[in-house]
Amino acid sequence: MAVDGAQLWTLNQRLLSVVMDACSAELGELGLETKEFFVLAEVAASPYPAELAAALMIPKASVTVYVRNLVAKGFMRREIDDEDLRRHRLILTDAGEAARDRALSALAAEFDRRLARITPQDRTELRRILLEMLKSPQ
Repeated sequence: MAVDGAQLWTLNQRLLSVVMDACSAELGELGLETKEFFVLAEVAASPYPAELAAALMIPKASVTVYVRNLVAKGFMRREIDDEDLRRHRLILTDAGEAARDRALSALAAEFDRRLARITPQDRTELRRILLEMLKSPQ
């Protein structure tokens, strides 16, 4: 039986959605929308708005809205980049780091509940497969 790439993609997307939905109450308690959580989770690795948009594959205008919301909530701040005064660097506040960590913990716990259904060997193989799929094509 052939494995259809579109079916695998759909199953993966469904799993991600189910996990995120299961965490939505905790995100709500933190005052976060799902997409704001993704911004919080990525900002340390991609601290400039354009980089953030590229990393999350969302429009720059959307990043602007999420950043504005997160700044208003006290989860992040904008600072002028010392190396290029025309750029703003995004930095998580202590409250932002705490919210990100709590949200990541909730996400990990829910995903771990799903992973508990498969063997440790299958987890290792899943990790290997995902890493292989993330490699850039040659």
